[in-house]
Amino acid sequence: MSTDQAPVDHYESDYELERGVRTGSLLMALAGVSFVGYGVAFLARTFFGTGFELGVASLNGISPADLNAIDPAIMHYINHLHVATAAFIIATGIAITALAWYGVRAGLLWAWATAVVAAVIGLAIALPMHYMDLFAHDWLTHLGPIYLATIAFVAGAVLAFRGLRADPRPPDPGTDTGV
Repeated sequence: MSTDQAPVDHYESDYELERGVRTGSLLMALAGVSFVGYGVAFLARTFFGTGFELGVASLNGISPADLNAIDPAIMHYINHLHVATAAFIIATGIAITALAWYGVRAGLLWAWATAVVAAVIGLAIALPMHYMDLFAHDWLTHLGPIYLATIAFVAGAVLAFRGLRADPRPPDPGTDTGV
């Protein structure tokens, strides 16, 4: 019988850390899928909805029909920007989902860092303009879905990071570390 076995709580901490990576990567991936969904809704509203974003009924009382009557190029330009924005939201969501599901779940710190950087840059650039009160919008329907996805993403990123960075196994005293 060997006496070199780790204590039971050592296994429990390994299990908890592995579970943190699994749960964290799942939350990150689900947030990425949510970003894709938001982008698809954004795109659909451009072609089949009001012509403006979720939670934006008019631009200070001016409807898409009013803008189109003034100059159709204005609405074409707004639609062009909405399609481009939706494309980048969808693409970022796909990248985050893939990085989380395949990279973070496999324990790759670079995948975690890339997913976090992509999400942070997108949100850090996009969100501040919403607080400048440049036009009226319904905060709940306009930003609510993104904030929910962001909360899930941050919770997942924290759980995954804790599991990725922790190495609860002490080095085996019988191995040569090359030092």
